[in-house]
Amino acid sequence: MLICDHASNRIPPRLARLGLDPAALSLHVAWDLGAAALTRALAAQLGAPAVLSGVSRLVIDCNRAPGVATSIPALSHGVPVPGNRDLSSQERARRERDYLEAYHGRIAETLAAAEQDGTAPLLASIHSFTPNLSDAPRPWHVGILSDRDRRVADFLLEALRRDGDLVVGDNEPYSGSHPEGYTCRRHGQTQGRPHVLIEVRQDLLADDAGITAWTQRLAALLLAARQAVDAPDGRATGARGAA
Repeated sequence: MLICDHASNRIPPRLARLGLDPAALSLHVAWDLGAAALTRALAAQLGAPAVLSGVSRLVIDCNRAPGVATSIPALSHGVPVPGNRDLSSQERARRERDYLEAYHGRIAETLAAAEQDGTAPLLASIHSFTPNLSDAPRPWHVGILSDRDRRVADFLLEALRRDGDLVVGDNEPYSGSHPEGYTCRRHGQTQGRPHVLIEVRQDLLADDAGITAWTQRLAALLLAARQAVDAPDGRATGARGAA
């Protein structure tokens, strides 16, 4: 099953663009560029269900636990968000109910439907990251994020690193360890489901050719990881050449 926490830069009309100009909403602070297209392409390639967030992370970040400071940011990577300043408890609760919990409720429903045959789906969360942050270059082409359950992450890291042209990050450029990685923790780790968060650098997803290339690469690896998790020993290790 595919999920995408930062698929959209949409701001509901009642929030009046949160006081931002349209240019700001095209930036990474508002969404993960290329992530939605990659998620949809992977879902089509794999014949797998997918759930994508419907609002910008500036409305509420669906990959953050409700109530944490970065859940509804008044400042995001140096960009002030006027519509998030001095929010009432009622407005925070409304956003959590209408957007955060609606998204996570759909994930839970889709997972439950997929598990009717008794098999836990592999949950893959798709994200993208900027080539630079605060003028510091990020050399990774792809990052694999995880917390305590590293079954899928270790399999993907080993497989991706066999491609000598890729720089692969292990919990880089972000960490999947607690308290980060809320969605995978909520629907994967706490439920015992195999899961992983995949970050692809945005410049590699900037056109159809890039989306297609990463869809083909990741689809093959996710299928191989699924088979490895289902192996009798339950460990997603080995399987050299599966990619």
